[in-house]
Amino acid sequence: MVLEALRYRRGSLQILDQLQLPQRSCYEAIRGVRDGQAAIRDMRVRGAPAIAIVGCLSLAVELHGGTAGGQDAATVAAFVGKALQDLASTRPTARNMAQAAEKLGAAATHEAQCPGATANSVREIVIQLAEEMLEKDLQDNRRIGELGATCMMQGVAPQGQVTVLTHCNTGALATAGYGTALGVIRALHARGCLEHVYCTETRPYNQGARLTAYELVYEGIPATLIADSAAALALKEKGISAIVVGADRVVANGDTANKVGTYQLAIAAMHHGVPFYVAAPSTSCDLSLATGDQIIIEERPSQELTDINGIRIAAPDIGVWNPAFDVTPHDLVTGGIITELGVFAPAELQEGLKQASIR
Repeated sequence: MVLEALRYRRGSLQILDQLQLPQRSCYEAIRGVRDGQAAIRDMRVRGAPAIAIVGCLSLAVELHGGTAGGQDAATVAAFVGKALQDLASTRPTARNMAQAAEKLGAAATHEAQCPGATANSVREIVIQLAEEMLEKDLQDNRRIGELGATCMMQGVAPQGQVTVLTHCNTGALATAGYGTALGVIRALHARGCLEHVYCTETRPYNQGARLTAYELVYEGIPATLIADSAAALALKEKGISAIVVGADRVVANGDTANKVGTYQLAIAAMHHGVPFYVAAPSTSCDLSLATGDQIIIEERPSQELTDINGIRIAAPDIGVWNPAFDVTPHDLVTGGIITELGVFAPAELQEGLKQASIR
């Protein structure tokens, strides 16, 4: 039985509420853009690829009703542009939603300017593109998994099995299905080349403990949950062959924004001589930014750090700094950046993506 983070058919979208996991598996209906925004903002859905897919499909569902945006092509295109802008601003660190918004917005505008364009023709082009994005994300994830597994076996264990450490959740729950970094782990397991996985709890939202552990147990992949603060010790004592993480945004020089805590993992990996890989679709790569210093880092509400299940655990009046992401410098990404277009050293990323897109 395949784990489904979302269920879509034209005109209908349901998402698995990730705030309820692992205690309950509850699907909730997304009836339009406002629902999509709320689900993304509240982290009922999260992970850069999944945010983009759910955002675009929430718009597709709203457009399917046949009345959203008005009765002429230009007003529908304007409605689409505003909706996409709102979706892209909900969680700004992730690149995928912004890139999808650019693509869908441009398509809507172009269609509206064509002779004979109608409100329905603009709606239809946006719906079709959103559906194509859903299918492409799944295909890209599987390609990332296969390329990453091959690269990792060649690089760290050509004759045997690998033990991998991962951070946050980068699996079927963070994408349209299968996963990025967790997709690499799935591919290794399918080949019989995976000895063990260590996953961090990923405070303060516990995506590792709640979601990655859930996916690994669901699929029968041998795994152990560790505290974030035990990662360096695990690198020293547990025979870890490699670290593989996802990314919400990768910029031109290979600097990588990912879940907070990734940076310190990369530093520890460098100290212990453990290869550090980033797995992400090309849609997460933002070549318009030169370095990671230009990435906007989202800060989350203080209650996510001070409270657990609505109960405060931190001292009253303590100050809180709760960044959702950090930036790992490119020189710490020693294994490579795994995309569906190939595996690139950070210094090769920009040219590699350009060449791959030409082919």
